[in-house]
Amino acid sequence: MRAVTTAGERVSVDCEIPWLSRLLAEATAGELAEADGSGETVRLEVQADRRPFDRPGWALVGRGAWAASPRVLLEDACSSGLDLQVDPRGSVLHVTARYRPAPRTRAANMLLGARFKLLAAQTLLHYPALWWASVRGRVPLHVSVTAGAGGVTMIAGPGGVGKSTMLSAGLNRGEVATADNLCACDGRVAYGVVEPLRVDAGRGRAVATHGRSEYAMPGRVPSLEPDRLVVLRRAAGPRASAGPLPSAAAARELIAGTYMAGELRRFWAFAGTLALATGIGPAHPDVCGIAASLADRLPCFEVRMAHGSPAPIGELLTLAGAR
Repeated sequence: MRAVTTAGERVSVDCEIPWLSRLLAEATAGELAEADGSGETVRLEVQADRRPFDRPGWALVGRGAWAASPRVLLEDACSSGLDLQVDPRGSVLHVTARYRPAPRTRAANMLLGARFKLLAAQTLLHYPALWWASVRGRVPLHVSVTAGAGGVTMIAGPGGVGKSTMLSAGLNRGEVATADNLCACDGRVAYGVVEPLRVDAGRGRAVATHGRSEYAMPGRVPSLEPDRLVVLRRAAGPRASAGPLPSAAAARELIAGTYMAGELRRFWAFAGTLALATGIGPAHPDVCGIAASLADRLPCFEVRMAHGSPAPIGELLTLAGAR
């Protein structure tokens, strides 16, 4: 058995399918390590069995979703070809998976390998952990969180504006981070979702989506408590700039960036279905409330980063007098 800590949850993994086991190892950037299962809060079992799960007497919840409360069966979860049986038992969420794709789904998964790797990791690992985290009061946020000598920064902004590039620049200067793209946050502490750091192609060993390369994040820590919130935007010209930002504007950017995130596109339906079928946890994680709480409590800044000239976030914040 192997285990990894992600989104503040301890996930143990028992996978009978070698190629899916390798995929999960790559998707967790090598942090999925041998363990005895102690302290687990999520248990994932991937079975080699290709038969459908039994569901006699189960009630239909919605298309592809069945319940015998509190157990839930999701057929072709997230359009991945994976069936999931989800069973909350006390403090541990049990997830049992079988790979049973329809021919068209199997062909798409084989043709679009990078896409499927992300989708399988989301379906098997990230989304169950994020949902269980939301039951326990943490919500998903699309942010990078990094710590250096000047403080701990939560970096918000839509995908493609340069969060990973800026994070990578800080790591090269000795900073540490808990999340490249996603974290689960309770309004004070950000618990990173374990993924490789994805940057523009030319670095790393595997090509990811959008022409990027990926590699393990050096010195990643399980969680950080941010002391400032930075909204990252692209500069219109060749010079970077920074300045204070009203809390309401910062919260809006944080919320919008989270809902725009491709990494979470399928999560909201996944979480809503589990909440409805189990009767456990919120039907929708309180993203707006947590974002507003962070923005009200922390100093907020706007940083406009010039394209092609990455710098650590702390270096740019000197422009705003934040250090």
